[in-house]
Amino acid sequence: MPVLFSALLPPEDVVEEIAAALGDPRSGLRWEPPERWHITLAYYGPDDVGTRAAWLGERLAGRGGVDVRLEKAATFPGVLWLTAVGPELTPLANAAGADAEPRPYRAHLTLARFPREEPGLAARWTESLQSFTSRSWRATEVVLMTSERERGGPRYSVARAFELDRG
Repeated sequence: MPVLFSALLPPEDVVEEIAAALGDPRSGLRWEPPERWHITLAYYGPDDVGTRAAWLGERLAGRGGVDVRLEKAATFPGVLWLTAVGPELTPLANAAGADAEPRPYRAHLTLARFPREEPGLAARWTESLQSFTSRSWRATEVVLMTSERERGGPRYSVARAFELDRG
C-alpha cells in the first residue's frame, strides 16, 4: 500500500521565486528539489488510494480556495522550511485530517534536511531567508499524493486532485 498525504502545490512562479532566493545552495544540507516542494495538509501513512480519495473528497466538498503565501524560514529538528501563511490554511488542513494528528498543525514547505545534532547548519539559511515573502496566490486544488521510497529520496506523485470552489 502506498504512503499517502494531502497537499497544496505552489504555482510555478512561486517555485521560481523560492529558487531565486536560495540561489545555488550548498552547505551540508540535503535540499529538496523544487519538483517535490509542497505544503502538506495531512499525512495518512500507508492507505488505499481509492478509499482515502473518497474520504477526502467528502471532507473537501463545498470548500473554497485558500489564499496562501510563503515567508521566512524556520526549523524543526532536522528540517529547514518556509512558513506557509493564510487564514484558511488550518481549517482546510483540519478538514483534510490534520486535526487527527497528535501535534498541532504548522503549515510549511520543506526546503532541506540536516542532521538533528547539527542545527547550526541551517542557521545561515534561517537568517538569509528571514525577509523572504513570496507573492500570495489562491490555491484552488488539493492533491492526494503518493510517496514511494527511491534511491535519492522519495518520489511523489499526484494520485487524485480535488478542485476547491474558486469563489
